[in-house]
Amino acid sequence: MAGRRISDEQLVEIIEAAIFVADKPISKRHIKDTVLMDIAISMSRINHAIETIQTHFQTRGIRLVEVGSGYRFQACSSLSPWLSNLWQERAPKYSRALLETLSLIAYRQPITRGEIEQVRGVTTGSNIIKTLLEREWVKVVGHKEVPGKPALYATTKQFLDYFSLTGLENLPALPAQQESKIDQLLSDPSVREPSE
Repeated sequence: MAGRRISDEQLVEIIEAAIFVADKPISKRHIKDTVLMDIAISMSRINHAIETIQTHFQTRGIRLVEVGSGYRFQACSSLSPWLSNLWQERAPKYSRALLETLSLIAYRQPITRGEIEQVRGVTTGSNIIKTLLEREWVKVVGHKEVPGKPALYATTKQFLDYFSLTGLENLPALPAQQESKIDQLLSDPSVREPSE
């Protein structure tokens, strides 16, 4: 099979099926290196095939979407009132504190727990950070070079996937006034880190 050639139609079918059966988002590179490894194929043909699939599903109930770690099929969000009845479990409700913490990590990463607390004005419980780590929405990416060497937190590809983002640049822009206030609070030299 090495170096074998296939038609554009076959390529579309193979890529569509690979994305459909994958248990998580799959990147173009992963498709090329696994499913198509024995076929002589350029990345431009793979890109074209993905565009063809996306166009085909534009007017359907499902879409081929790109998220942080690759491509996946997902139902149109406009159909959720009908589709939500398929699941017995309800989506978990997250506290305001958890969502504020996650937002600060997403917009200001890498960031320490002390910096998060400085902006929020209240203590951030270790259970909040633990929940975000367990969900694999955030990870420790290093330690700040200050006394106590507090952990620096950043978002993960799973965060991007869950929120259907391809990258952090797709986060909604913060209002200028809010951004300015966060910058001011983070520049305060009195930020003290809690004991982890």
